[in-house]
Amino acid sequence: MTDNLPRQAVILAAGFGSRLRPLTDLRPKPLVEVNGTPILHNALRNLEAVGVEKVTIVVGYRKDAIEHSCGDRFGSLEISYVQSDVFDRTGSAYSLWLARHALLLGDTYLLEGDVFFEPDALRYLAMAKNAAAVAPFGASMEGSAVVLTDHGYIAEVRMGQTAANLMDGSPRLFKTMNLIRFSGEDLRTTIIPHLDDLIGAGAVKSYTEELLSQLVQQKGLQIAAARCDDLKWYEIDSEEDLLIAERIFAPEGLTAAQPLRAEP
Repeated sequence: MTDNLPRQAVILAAGFGSRLRPLTDLRPKPLVEVNGTPILHNALRNLEAVGVEKVTIVVGYRKDAIEHSCGDRFGSLEISYVQSDVFDRTGSAYSLWLARHALLLGDTYLLEGDVFFEPDALRYLAMAKNAAAVAPFGASMEGSAVVLTDHGYIAEVRMGQTAANLMDGSPRLFKTMNLIRFSGEDLRTTIIPHLDDLIGAGAVKSYTEELLSQLVQQKGLQIAAARCDDLKWYEIDSEEDLLIAERIFAPEGLTAAQPLRAEP
């Protein structure tokens, strides 16, 4: 089942996580725990489960904590790090650009370090050489969303969406899950050159969603939407998001009605 899946991954984990304070006062957001499991550890275990061998983690804020927590090996994974010294002044696209040498090695998973998910989300990305995991945009969600073509490809990326955008007559929205699979060929010929141009033009505060939008609409890159409607996942930006994720992934025997809070 893993024959058509990448053997390497890049995880963007450099940011502050300011909306999760005070939980992130002493630790980076990727190490915040969901029911006792750090977000980043969940991602690494899932990558290992689908056959990934090498992971590059872009670190910045409290980088030592991540390096100490994950080491140079995590299970069977070989871990390396790329450091951002300007994480407080740049966006996720800049972090991705810092890892461009790793991206040149071939087919790659790209993850952001704030999503808690099931490993099948990665397996679903085997559907196409370039694919992004998506799920129906719910009323409690906010952030980036995509509109799909009739054939299941991303037609448009919309930033800053909320429940107010779920109006009758509007195109159906799907939330981006920050889990993407890129082919080595397209990374080499299209994605990295465009990323070089973007950063070279001074757009260091751009986000990966903006990069996706430009790749689809300006470069014509086809990115399939891997529908993960049946899977458990959640993007964690705030303490409210964390509580929702803890309920979604509550251990058997606990219910969503029971308060589940992480210790600071």
